[in-house]
Amino acid sequence: MSFGLLLLAICLEVAGTTCMKLSQGFSRLVPSVLIVVFYGGSLASLTFALKTIEVSTAYAIWSGLGTALIAGIGCWYFGEVLNSSKVAGVLLVVAGIVLLHLSGKSY
Repeated sequence: MSFGLLLLAICLEVAGTTCMKLSQGFSRLVPSVLIVVFYGGSLASLTFALKTIEVSTAYAIWSGLGTALIAGIGCWYFGEVLNSSKVAGVLLVVAGIVLLHLSGKSY
């Protein structure tokens, strides 16, 4: 259940960040309002997920996967340039998330 809430928090955070771009500096009403709605929902979901997930792991997953998804949306939807530096950066973020997650497990 907690990882489902974390996934919801990530999706809402990505939607909020996408609305930031769409709001054109808060000059468009609907995307501007949706920023607050999506980020509020994201933080609420993240807070509930933290009841059973370690904060270091949850925050790393939330921010890291959010960053990776936003980089993909930037390239796919907004036509941003995808270059080797961006790909390497996203892969490093994902690798860091995996290492943080694995460090919390005892074998």
